[in-house]
Amino acid sequence: MNAILWRAADLFALLGGVILLLIVLVTTTNTSAFILDRIAGAFGADVSGLPGYEDFVQLAISGAALMFFPFCQANRGHVAVELFMDRFPETLQRGFDRLWLLLTAGIALFLAYWMVFGMLEARDDTAVTAVLGWLIWPFYLPGIASMVLWALVALAQIRAEVRHA
Repeated sequence: MNAILWRAADLFALLGGVILLLIVLVTTTNTSAFILDRIAGAFGADVSGLPGYEDFVQLAISGAALMFFPFCQANRGHVAVELFMDRFPETLQRGFDRLWLLLTAGIALFLAYWMVFGMLEARDDTAVTAVLGWLIWPFYLPGIASMVLWALVALAQIRAEVRHA
């Protein structure tokens, strides 16, 4: 089961990276169009930027940012106060670790729960982006899935001291 969770965490991080790459490419294209427009303006011409650039970036980053959380959790890439915890006995350290993992899973599920309500409200309101007119609610799905996967990875780590390989 852990191998499936770790692969899913890897896949989410990979997809998040691809989305970030697309954001960079779109931003570079839009910035280049801005610079070319300034140059073309000197010759009486114009070059337009990408319509709806902000819409795309806003929607894409909202999912991509959350897609890295499960991978980070699988690799125990979170902040730990080791200077303080190292002074406790090993059993107490494990107990605190499991408590924080349970709290992390709870917070991730809490966020997923409220994101579902936000998605349903956006769907019921038929909320769309300002320029492109894209429906907003489908872009909640990667974030909700990421929060659930994050919680599952944390719960798997409670069962055993497992780390992503």
